[in-house]
Amino acid sequence: MKTIEIKLPDVGEGITQAELVEWHVKVGDVVREDDVLAAVMTDKATVEIPSICDGRVVWIGGDIGEHMPVGSPLVRIETEAEVQAPPETAIVEEVAPPPPEPTPEPPPAPRQHVAHRASPLPDAAQVIAAPAVRARAREAGVDLRLLNGSGPGGRITHDDLDNAIAAPPPGTGRTSARAPRSDVQEEKIIGLRRKIADRMSLANARIPHITVVEEVDVTDLEALRSKMNDTRGDRPKLTVLPFITSALVRAVSELPQMNAHFDDDAGVVRRFGAVHAGIATMTDKGLVVPVLRHAETLSLWSTAEEIARLSGAARDGSAKREELSGSTITITSLGPLGAIVTTPIINHPEVAIVGVNKIAIRPQWDGNGFVPRKMMNLSCSFDHRVIDGYDAALFVNRLKTLLETPALIFVED
Repeated sequence: MKTIEIKLPDVGEGITQAELVEWHVKVGDVVREDDVLAAVMTDKATVEIPSICDGRVVWIGGDIGEHMPVGSPLVRIETEAEVQAPPETAIVEEVAPPPPEPTPEPPPAPRQHVAHRASPLPDAAQVIAAPAVRARAREAGVDLRLLNGSGPGGRITHDDLDNAIAAPPPGTGRTSARAPRSDVQEEKIIGLRRKIADRMSLANARIPHITVVEEVDVTDLEALRSKMNDTRGDRPKLTVLPFITSALVRAVSELPQMNAHFDDDAGVVRRFGAVHAGIATMTDKGLVVPVLRHAETLSLWSTAEEIARLSGAARDGSAKREELSGSTITITSLGPLGAIVTTPIINHPEVAIVGVNKIAIRPQWDGNGFVPRKMMNLSCSFDHRVIDGYDAALFVNRLKTLLETPALIFVED
């Protein structure tokens, strides 16, 4: 019988550490060769670590959320198999058992709560309590006649008063039918949620945002979208996102400074001819931004099909590494829950993000009276270090024009 120690392998070029995001085994589990032991996450992908032999898990290293250096011990497996260990795995003939867990000290005895009387004493003079206790009771609104004292001869002490203040007797005006709650839940931020938190902190700390909000009349666009969906055949159903993406492509061709990265360390702005549109997608594990590459080459239907494919891959976890990076400008939408106005945070190192809010019917003045129109607000944020407010307003206004007159989206220059 021997013990195999499996170390964290080199999971990518230039990667020196990875975050432990999931254990698939625990001590005592029997595993077979190629069974997944754990999953680790780098800046680029989530990687599963398999077992290299059959055996029984006798030790696991690291807690969920811990960053582990490449080459650090991950799992020890007791096995009878002959193993040809790869370079990142070491065979350990004898491994000292971990020290026993220290015996926890017993918790302190719970504080004794004072019992309340079934009925108050008829005379306050019968209450035995020090003047200081009586004064505190008056300030707290506690009737000492309702308390049973724990001191000598039934004397009411300060501790009795403290307990009475913390747990007033039933039937008084200090309680309700709802029981008070004191539970506290803690959730460790790990994996994708930690990556999102880190990126949001980076963007918020380094990018001075300016947000421009514009109201857009999408009545004609919605009518066009409905008519195209009625005759779509086996093509994917059109949402508003393909139209916004197509309008975005037209707008950045006129204002290319929006389709860019700002390397603030080097002081360089890189403007891109290709429009690689990030499509912010909500998944069970958090917000993921798959990338619609070369949106400038796609038709409306192709854009819809690719957005549906990428969003589905992001939600089921099958998106490839190259499909989750490299965006040049991002679109974010909360769909029907999109509120009236949002203040989207830029996807660093990009310089602009387009936020799509929900569509609602609102009364609009047409010169003769108020008429119902389908309206939607665009909330667009910009890196104010490299995008002036005037250019930001021009960009949002151009999107508004294209979406309010959707035929312009399809007119070739």
